[in-house]
Amino acid sequence: MKKLAVHSIILCTLMAVVAGCGGNAAPTNQPKQEAAPQAAAPDSGQKPKVTVVLKTLSSQYWKYVEAGAKKAFEDLGVDGKVIGPAAESQVMEQINMMEDALNQKPQALVVSPSQPDTAIPVFDKYKAANIPVLLVDTDANWDGKATFIGTDNYTAGKLGGEELAKQLTKGDKVALIAGALGNNATDDRIKGAKEALIAAGMNVVAEQPADSDKEKAMSVMENILQTNPDVKGLFSANDDMALGALRAIEAKGAAVKIIGTDGNIDALEQVIAGKLFGSVAQSPYDMGYKGVENAVKMIKGEQIEKRIDSGAEFIWKDNAQKKIEFLNGLSK
Repeated sequence: MKKLAVHSIILCTLMAVVAGCGGNAAPTNQPKQEAAPQAAAPDSGQKPKVTVVLKTLSSQYWKYVEAGAKKAFEDLGVDGKVIGPAAESQVMEQINMMEDALNQKPQALVVSPSQPDTAIPVFDKYKAANIPVLLVDTDANWDGKATFIGTDNYTAGKLGGEELAKQLTKGDKVALIAGALGNNATDDRIKGAKEALIAAGMNVVAEQPADSDKEKAMSVMENILQTNPDVKGLFSANDDMALGALRAIEAKGAAVKIIGTDGNIDALEQVIAGKLFGSVAQSPYDMGYKGVENAVKMIKGEQIEKRIDSGAEFIWKDNAQKKIEFLNGLSK
């Protein structure tokens, strides 16, 4: 019996050692067991990822949109970037930028399409990837958009046409300078201005595109004045083209009332100087900010309005300085 007891003790001791070794074996494999869940688990502190694609980053107007978007990035803790081609006329470059951005898998796209119809196929790709597309400044006839944030461009153009007509006499000749062909925003502004001018009895003698470019607008205006040296009024679909046309008008020594669109500082300084009569001002900073703000709401699963109007106002010599001070404050 003693021998049996001894054997039992030895056996128990051996079993305890084996059990102890088994207990120590688990931690050596533990990192492999935990690695997969850690890699797959979402980072609860990850920032919302938003890409903003504008028509260009080279003009003052779009820099205000960019500033608004970047302020929203900062305020809302967004991992965001703003990109755009060198000129509004570079439609395919903007399309390629959206294609490249899609490959980087943002959680939302905020975009101002230069040619909405051309952009729809790439918008469809974002929709297929379940990435919401929010349009700013320029709308598109696309059912998949999350929202449109911007000015009613037809109404803005009509306001400019009405203000120009007030400075002229019935029957006076007027000209219209449009943006790039197919740019819905500038096309709608021209349409609104033209209808208002015709309704007021003005004689629209020229309507030409200048691709939202100062130099092209100067050349276009030179041609208009050569054919119609007695033109009395000009409505431009943006301020850069209004400033370009101004050069041609001054060089010719003509007396032409000029109204632009956008309310940029460069243009408003010329309003104060009495060289431009006025500008229909939009709220580009708000467009950029609200675009990102509403993109974040969508990422969080919140509902947003299908259309958000950013408004427009007419700026002339009596309120131009106040507007300039506001715009200067955006960069501080």
